[in-house]
Amino acid sequence: MSLTLHEKGHRPTLAILTVKDSSRVFRGNLDNFLDLIATGERYGLDVYVVTTKDFSLSSSELYGYRYHHAAKKWSRELVPAPQVVYNRIPYRKMEMRPEVQQTIQACKRSTSVHLFNPSFFNKWTLFSWLNNAKESKPYMPDTLQLTEASDITKLSQKHPVLYLKPVKGKAGKGIMRIDQVQPKTSSGQFRLSRQEDKKMVYSYHNSMDELWNEWNRHRGSHDYIVQQGIALTRYKDRAYDLRALIQKTSKGNWSVSGIGARVAGKLSITTHVPRGGSIDEPQKLLTHAFGSKEAKNILQRVRKAVVTLATQIEKSSGSPLGEMSMDIGVDTSGHIWFFEANSKPMKFDEPRIRRKSLDRIILYSLHLINNRRRR
Repeated sequence: MSLTLHEKGHRPTLAILTVKDSSRVFRGNLDNFLDLIATGERYGLDVYVVTTKDFSLSSSELYGYRYHHAAKKWSRELVPAPQVVYNRIPYRKMEMRPEVQQTIQACKRSTSVHLFNPSFFNKWTLFSWLNNAKESKPYMPDTLQLTEASDITKLSQKHPVLYLKPVKGKAGKGIMRIDQVQPKTSSGQFRLSRQEDKKMVYSYHNSMDELWNEWNRHRGSHDYIVQQGIALTRYKDRAYDLRALIQKTSKGNWSVSGIGARVAGKLSITTHVPRGGSIDEPQKLLTHAFGSKEAKNILQRVRKAVVTLATQIEKSSGSPLGEMSMDIGVDTSGHIWFFEANSKPMKFDEPRIRRKSLDRIILYSLHLINNRRRR
């Protein structure tokens, strides 16, 4: 009589969930998956990759992918059913496919698996959640859903700089900026800046309707929000923001795994690295603006703020979350602002943050397995 996989070895199991791909085994950051598998090994957690096509909750084993170092390749083989499912489907479009949604909803309903981070965040939804809670409201810039030109007019009466951001944006793509030109020149009183790859494109407009039409030409089919521009602290005349990684610990509590800084490219309106931004050290940048004692104090406040924000996001979302990254701005007076949160953080390049992030994903998964949800 042959033993099932579960009887052979009793290692706890974590499935990294992604989607199939026509040109390679599956979608997603394969290096990231390999790092997670290796970290799982160290802690006795069996980690493998499974696509939504192969995923099943009804049997004790299913087809998943393991990596074979000697052959340097992935192989599709039978693996034991997962106890935790880590959602790393890389794009919103893929996540919204009916068959993918079916898998995610099945995991959410199931009492036998834990799914953490069931979906991407929507910028407008995040802002509504955080604006409506008194703990998080102080960190929120003035924000409106962009439905007509008067939304921009309304905010432009209060704030000299505005940002237009796609509700489902990623890595700074599609972000535009509006400046009120002082003094008003013949070329127009509003300047719209947008980024094409790593270069900036500017247009000048005399009226809000004119500007609205220009924005409309470039927005594609995307929904947008309009947001107060913050006078960020600068380093060598470049704006920067902080990128925090907040994860659940081995005890299931939110904690900051690390904070990095992203400095805007020379002409860029965002700090995203794919758009020409660069990585730097928060303490160094803040010390330059505020002195070292105040810089330490600001970083302490940022740590507290992001845990408050993560707690509020999880509470409002109604789903168990395990991690998120957050973009945080510090203005010239030292006030802390929330810009966005991402439920599927990209790899942090800082080695110390990277190591901690991998450990925490594995340790939090073990925590979930050892404290099975009691329904």
